[in-house]
Amino acid sequence: MLKSEMVFLEIFRGAKTQKEIAEKLCISLSTVNNAVKPLARIGAIEKRNFGFRLIDKEKALAFWASARNLEKDIVYKTRANLPVTEIERLMPSGVVFTAFTAFRLKFREVPADYSEVYVYAKEEELVELKKRFPKKDGPANIIVLLEPEKFMTEKIVPNELLFADLWNLKEWYAKEFLNKLKQKMKAEQ
Repeated sequence: MLKSEMVFLEIFRGAKTQKEIAEKLCISLSTVNNAVKPLARIGAIEKRNFGFRLIDKEKALAFWASARNLEKDIVYKTRANLPVTEIERLMPSGVVFTAFTAFRLKFREVPADYSEVYVYAKEEELVELKKRFPKKDGPANIIVLLEPEKFMTEKIVPNELLFADLWNLKEWYAKEFLNKLKQKMKAEQ
């Protein structure tokens, strides 16, 4: 995941200054400023003397989702001839669920049947995951994305990252999940 994408997530989490984000993510202030510039240019945030204010979350989400390249974050793919719920149950405890599983766990509903499990994992979980789900030919139904250190603290990605990830998936039912997520996010406002 690009540093700019981590900046976007911090903005959605409520960060108010570039300095706050730079310190939390241990990145340079110029990296944060470069990530914030396009959001200001499109009117998603309002820049102030000592920070900014998110004024159009929907526009910021659309910008991030369209800029996100989920494919480049994939570090491992394999196939398991198991039901999707069994694959989810067998995941190492340190993974963070995204996409279809995250939606199901978070909202306790499924807008459409799905057959893939997408997770973020740190290096140590990736080693364990490869032991549990060795490389196997066939259409991948286990997709692992590398999780940056100090990035996620929950077992399920935040709604904004879920939105960006679903936006980037090719499966036809990703749109069903994305539409339902939009409804849920609108209801939370």
